[in-house]
Amino acid sequence: MKNSEIIGLSKEELVAKIAEEKENLVKLKFAHAISAIENPTRITKVRKDIARLTTELTKQNAKSATETK
Repeated sequence: MKNSEIIGLSKEELVAKIAEEKENLVKLKFAHAISAIENPTRITKVRKDIARLTTELTKQNAKSATETK
């Protein structure tokens, strides 16, 4: 997922996407533990996507907190 796509998401969409990606990460880790998955770098990519989504959510929360003061 690209940063430009992430920036355009609302808070609710970010929360939903984070939950979806975390579930995907658990499934990938489980599949990799049972037998080697075809592309193990997908695990790293999913972790980075989660980090990007979480960072954007934090930015939006901080922005809304400063606007309400």
